[in-house]
Amino acid sequence: MVISLFCARVNVLLLLLALCSPCKFIQSPMDFGPLSFLQKTSTASVDFGRILFNSPSAVLRPQSSEDISLLLSFLSSSSFSRVTVAARGAGHSIHGQAQALDGIVIEMDALPSNIEIHKKGEGVVGVSYADVSGGALWIELLHESLKHGLAPRSWTDYLYLSVGGTLSIGGISGQTFKYGPQISNVLQLDVVTGKGKLVTCTPTKSPELFFAVLGGLGQFGIITRARILLQDAPEKVKWVRAFYDDFDTFTSDQELLISMPELVDYVEGFVVLNEQFLHGSSTAFPTHLDFTPEFHSNGSSNVYYCIEFAVHDDGLKNSSTQEVVEEIARRMSHLPSHLYGVEVSYYDFLNRVRMEEMSLRSVGLWEVPHPWLNMFVPKSGIKAFRDLLLENISPDEFAGPILLYPLLRDKWDTNTSVVLPDAAGGAAEDERVLYIVGVLRSANPASCTAECLRDLLRLNRGIADAASAPGIGAKQYIPHHPSPSHWREHFGRRWERLAARKARFDPLGILAPGHGIFPRISSASSSSSSL
Repeated sequence: MVISLFCARVNVLLLLLALCSPCKFIQSPMDFGPLSFLQKTSTASVDFGRILFNSPSAVLRPQSSEDISLLLSFLSSSSFSRVTVAARGAGHSIHGQAQALDGIVIEMDALPSNIEIHKKGEGVVGVSYADVSGGALWIELLHESLKHGLAPRSWTDYLYLSVGGTLSIGGISGQTFKYGPQISNVLQLDVVTGKGKLVTCTPTKSPELFFAVLGGLGQFGIITRARILLQDAPEKVKWVRAFYDDFDTFTSDQELLISMPELVDYVEGFVVLNEQFLHGSSTAFPTHLDFTPEFHSNGSSNVYYCIEFAVHDDGLKNSSTQEVVEEIARRMSHLPSHLYGVEVSYYDFLNRVRMEEMSLRSVGLWEVPHPWLNMFVPKSGIKAFRDLLLENISPDEFAGPILLYPLLRDKWDTNTSVVLPDAAGGAAEDERVLYIVGVLRSANPASCTAECLRDLLRLNRGIADAASAPGIGAKQYIPHHPSPSHWREHFGRRWERLAARKARFDPLGILAPGHGIFPRISSASSSSSSL
């Protein structure tokens, strides 16, 4: 065992010498004892955003958590290496957050998925849960859990994302108002810290690490395994859309819906700018929408809004799903005759964005630049943010959805690393509500040049800066900032806690360099605790 570990460390040293040599890239697959490194792959420098393309010097495809631990423990004890490491799940980041320029990318999908489902009463925990690899996709967990009549409670809209990836940012969708984000539905984590320590942590066992990595942007450790809370899965879902021409009515009805968690299981909303969005967003909605709005009248552009909600056919409600929808609809104030509902399987509902993906792939519009902007906005500032957004985009030219829907602040654990906007100081119930706005633009290279893309990124930065000012008080979700000073402003009063966690768990700044939050430093200038 000692000889094997010694040989492994020697082999990692050889890797570092290769990385530091004049030839920057490993030219062929290299087997360093138990660790297998590859030459840079075509995926390691590409993400969904297609904005940045930072090439690593090597790629690790680990077969176990121990492989990752071995690499990081060596890097953290090396006095000469300034190599950084990024964990890459499904590569769905936007601004190169999972890239490591001249460093090492760990491709987490190489870890065996090993999904284990435990029904309530079978284990020591009195709930149903799944143990799953951090590199597994949520769609894989859905497939496996449904075999047992179970499913996670909280989702993202798109399921082809890694478990470790979404837990590192938050993980939100229309269920968040009811169950909280995905990071509020985790019972246990296996984490490799930046120092190479493999730690099993829970809210009561190594809690500082547990809460640090949840929403921690990969800064404190790499999630290699997670225990996810499960619930009984419904077979069917009543999926409903309602349309509006007034923003205040739209948001009022959204807040009405999230006040009825005993009836409603999912709530989202969209800003409907143009015909393209209206038809594109209906790709997965399997019923005809007899909605023909006038986007242009009297020389001006009209904006509409759509609420999307769902009711599970789970046997827990006293009425049929249709009766529940009718009861809810009587309390709503949507445009007359413009509420549409359809019953679909639970699986098809959760996997609805996959249909939109396949449609975009068929016309070559999936693998294009995605200059996205996601913002948490206080309820008090949501109308001002809507106005700011509409002042800075052209409805006729915008391609992609704009999501806008409410969340509840008390469903988020403040011990995690996610940053929410500060409460505005109004009525308690108003402070409880905040909104997520996702400006999910696509930039077709056929019509948007490199300069056009730079203009869109500058536009996003301007919107984000204006929205973060005191008048609106928003914060970025899946944040991207151009400098450490901007990151300090983003975290605000939480910065000191973040920096302390970094010093404890990744004192050399090895992990997640793509964010640009902390610099890589040498071990000689760092002192740290045992974890």
